[in-house]
Amino acid sequence: MIPHYFFSSVTRCSDLWDQPFEVKKLSKSAWMTGDFVVGRITGEQNRLYRCETKSGRMTEMVRGDLLVGALGKRAATLEGVGDWRAADQELEALTSAGLLGKSTSLAPMFPSLMHMNYEGHVVRGGNKVSMRDFVQPVPPRALDIPVILLIGTSMSSGKTTAGRVIIRALKYMGLNVAAAKFTGAARYREILQFRDAGADFVLDFVDAGLPSTVCKESIYRKAFDTMISRIAACGAEVLVVESGASPLEPYNGATVVENLADRTCFTVLCATDPHAVLGVQTAFGPTLKASIVSGPAANTSAAAALVRQLCGLDSINLLERANYPRLARLLMDALQIDEDRLAIEALDYMSNDHGTRAHARTEIQ
Repeated sequence: MIPHYFFSSVTRCSDLWDQPFEVKKLSKSAWMTGDFVVGRITGEQNRLYRCETKSGRMTEMVRGDLLVGALGKRAATLEGVGDWRAADQELEALTSAGLLGKSTSLAPMFPSLMHMNYEGHVVRGGNKVSMRDFVQPVPPRALDIPVILLIGTSMSSGKTTAGRVIIRALKYMGLNVAAAKFTGAARYREILQFRDAGADFVLDFVDAGLPSTVCKESIYRKAFDTMISRIAACGAEVLVVESGASPLEPYNGATVVENLADRTCFTVLCATDPHAVLGVQTAFGPTLKASIVSGPAANTSAAAALVRQLCGLDSINLLERANYPRLARLLMDALQIDEDRLAIEALDYMSNDHGTRAHARTEIQ
């Protein structure tokens, strides 16, 4: 009888569900980041006993299920920290996407992570199978299109929401848009949301063989170069990049900011509160200048006023459609787009719920 496996979304670039493999236990000395392993679900079920599958859909997991994931590390400020090096015969799902390891620090109100027993490594021909085995080599290419950079003061600061709104606006402007998540811990849902918003091409670090970007900079740089080369070859006119977590956290976000600086024309700093904006601004100084602040730090007029007082930056609440004309004007200025290029549909999108096309045209002049 062939076992039934749940393939988590870190396996999405592989062929594990199409081609046969064996499962073999290996000594800890043979384990490495990115190795595909199989775990059998154990423990008491809670809301975290779910798997983001290779399609991006979520499914419930129960005791006895077999999950295929990848060994990795996570360093989330709001939820938990974990590392495969802390694991042995018991594993935990550090994310629902199949990033597997063992927690070393969890937020007090966070539920217990999904537990599983280590059944073994995915093996073919006597060799273990890794995410890196499925990374297709690409000729090196330099990026020559403008970049809109989304950075945050932490996880859950509004970056993906901002990305969706911006991608939709760019598509209404008639642009071919690439969207990417360059740093973070494995989850498929962010770039799927970018695709659903209209992006013509999407990818993230999983496509470059990493389960998360908590790794040495030298390792991350190879993945970064792969992602850049793929984007440079896709024919896009603009790139929207989300740098997961914060550029100050150990996800290599600072490497992204530094290496995209020459191409970045617009930077959205998504923040949990005004003081967090000040923290990021102080840490990076003049090397990181936000075009706008969004996220919870822009939710109210009081928050926006404090951002202005502390940092001298403007805020836009991107959850409010009434702010779309202002955002559109800023994007057009940054990308040097002439208003005459815009279609009527773009003007409709840029108007607020109670506005008119004429009002939208006034707003973006």
